[in-house]
Amino acid sequence: MPLDAATLTALTGELRPLVEGAKIDKIFQPARDEVILALRTKNGNQRLLLTANPSQPRLQFTTVNRENPAAPPMFCMLLRKYLTGARILTLTQPPMERLVDLELEGRNELGDTVTRHLILEAMGRRANLILTDENGRITDCIRKVEADADRALLPGLFYRPPAGRADKHNPAETDRQHFSDLLSAAPPEREGSQWLLDTFAGISPLLCREIVYRAAGDVGERVHTIDPTALWTAFHDVLSQMEHPQPTALRSAEGYKDYSFLPITQYGDYYQQVSFPDFSTLLDEFYAQRERSERVRQKGQTLIRQLNNLRNRTARKIQVQRKELAAAQNREQYRLDGDLITANLFQMKKGQTTLTAVDYYDPEMRERTISLDPLLTPQQNAAKCYKRYNKAKTADTILTAQLQQGQQELDYLDSVLESLQRAEGERDLNEIRQELEGQGLLRAQKGQKKPLKLPKTKPMEYRSTAGLRISVGRNNTQNDQLTCKQAGKGDWWFHTKDIHGAHVILWTQGQQPDDKSVEEAALLAAWYSQARGGSKIPVDYAPVKYVKKPAGAKPGMVIYTTNQTMLVTPTQEQVDALAK
Repeated sequence: MPLDAATLTALTGELRPLVEGAKIDKIFQPARDEVILALRTKNGNQRLLLTANPSQPRLQFTTVNRENPAAPPMFCMLLRKYLTGARILTLTQPPMERLVDLELEGRNELGDTVTRHLILEAMGRRANLILTDENGRITDCIRKVEADADRALLPGLFYRPPAGRADKHNPAETDRQHFSDLLSAAPPEREGSQWLLDTFAGISPLLCREIVYRAAGDVGERVHTIDPTALWTAFHDVLSQMEHPQPTALRSAEGYKDYSFLPITQYGDYYQQVSFPDFSTLLDEFYAQRERSERVRQKGQTLIRQLNNLRNRTARKIQVQRKELAAAQNREQYRLDGDLITANLFQMKKGQTTLTAVDYYDPEMRERTISLDPLLTPQQNAAKCYKRYNKAKTADTILTAQLQQGQQELDYLDSVLESLQRAEGERDLNEIRQELEGQGLLRAQKGQKKPLKLPKTKPMEYRSTAGLRISVGRNNTQNDQLTCKQAGKGDWWFHTKDIHGAHVILWTQGQQPDDKSVEEAALLAAWYSQARGGSKIPVDYAPVKYVKKPAGAKPGMVIYTTNQTMLVTPTQEQVDALAK
């Protein structure tokens, strides 16, 4: 859900006593539309995330490690210039608006104390992060808005807050009499949740439905069927919880679906309600997976597009080759036609378009008609048939080998596409690009600065219930390193059966692993595969000594014997429980 003003009010109320008075120590910008302020607070060091991502704008404390670009963006450099060492004076939010204002005290170029503002507008597709100077002029912002829009947001202009909806009322300032007056004027056939949404600012459809459900027991009740007293009581009770929030997320088997500042009762047992000690923990948990996917999509758009083009081109090539191979299977017909033409040369003349002759290869000796080229002599027509036969015979051998090679390349590209799902940042994407360049599938980029040499990423690490270490490869190169170089012969190897996925190594320390550890390693192999989200996923496993890499095989490709197969159904909770 988008962060509505009511939830933002509860969130800022939680952050305010921790943020105010804190000093900004460092500033990072991991992505185009998100900034992290490293703060020294009275409760220790904290990292405050401000993100203007249109799909998930918010601010929160975060413990998730985000990979920073090799060179900081210009907006980050500007923030470092003006805000490093600044102290946060206040954290404010206009009543029931999706806007947060950080008032900061720092020094200018002359050493004088000045006040600046870092403003987060958490308004969906119009989300923005804006820095203003002591006079209220915009120093810079993440998204520039030209003058032909509702308002201009450009460096040098005075900042003007977004205009509120004049036709909507502030629910925090609505008393019972005002609420009753508005309700009595409402169309009686309108759904209660829709009326709340159209009448009051800052509350989401989720909260509107929750209010109606608490008042009438059904989210679809209409205005005239809802008891006014019950509706006001539910309305007041829900909004009053902004002052004493209970951060709650709704979760299904597929993952987290929604969150709010209070328990949501309208879904009954359909969703599991998960309570969190604070909003920052909730938001880190809620957005972890989708943020990782979004970062990969933003930073790897070119690579993903190139890889998809390669994959589709290879698939089309295989399809054409299969058609040609099917046509080559009928090559015996060309030889038979040549034999029949040769046997009947005595009665043929140049210019004939067809030859009707007895087919002596047919047990019943029936006649057959053969098409001829009238521009060729009978001998040349026979030679043409033999030539087509020999060409199809050669094509059969070549196409069979090409199809096998093409299918291997297609499988490899599918495995690379699957490994992109495990990529968490620019470093992972660079490793995958280098792998493809090493295979000759991508050309090295020209005209671009060489990226800084960074340490290679390490495999994902987990720990079984019994304490055994479990490693998961992030890409095909890591899969080869884990399986063929790092793992010992007595360690155990796991991979989904006939499904692209990561290599998983269970480090046994020279002992026979317990059944629980084996099952947990299999769960990780299923989770980090194309079958994630499925049930009863087959996972093959065997000691590493039975896993071999054929000579010349592409990265990540192995063969194995003496394996066993286990059916598992992994969930996010099981994977989280194994995290180190």
